[in-house]
Amino acid sequence: MISMIVGEVANFVAYIYAPAVLVTPLGVLSIIISAILAHFLLKERLQRLGVLGCISCIMGSVVIVIHAPQENMPASLEEIWILATQPAFLAYVAATLSVVLALILHFEPRYGQTNILVYLGICSLMGSFTIVSIKAIGIAIKLTLEGISQVAYPPTWFFLSVAVICVITQLNYLNKDWAGQSASDIISAICGFITVLSGTVMLHVTREQDPVPLPGMD
Repeated sequence: MISMIVGEVANFVAYIYAPAVLVTPLGVLSIIISAILAHFLLKERLQRLGVLGCISCIMGSVVIVIHAPQENMPASLEEIWILATQPAFLAYVAATLSVVLALILHFEPRYGQTNILVYLGICSLMGSFTIVSIKAIGIAIKLTLEGISQVAYPPTWFFLSVAVICVITQLNYLNKDWAGQSASDIISAICGFITVLSGTVMLHVTREQDPVPLPGMD
């Protein structure tokens, strides 16, 4: 528990000093550590598919990090606020919230107990807002510690409120998603989804590269 708390604090700090496109995929590697610890400490046997999932996590994270786009790091809350109020991002917010509300109000009561994608969809979509908010809160704390107080700046409390709402929502539906499942089932499910995502990323990265001829092919 102490290690998990320290790790989450370190993950939070990482959002202050590094782009989210790098921090987020590297955070997936915690799944591998959890699987290994469960194997040795909890005597939960790691199946071959689980090992393949761990390898896919590593490969997907490495590919994302290597090919991550160069981006300018926001240095203030004002910069993040300007970016967050751009028409394109506001359109994304409206579309995402519409899908989330549809999942919560329509699909969750009907299919939530039988289709895991309903809860995963809610948590994943809300997670995109969590990352932006955590990034903003981290910068606010950093500037405040440097002597530039952000306490009286309204966007600070706005992003803090968004982060709290998103985290609570994610925890609520993650608990419903994992209710009655063992730790090994949860880890296997996560590894399975990461396997699919990492494969998609690798296909996307290599789609414009020249194909490598396989042995025996003309």
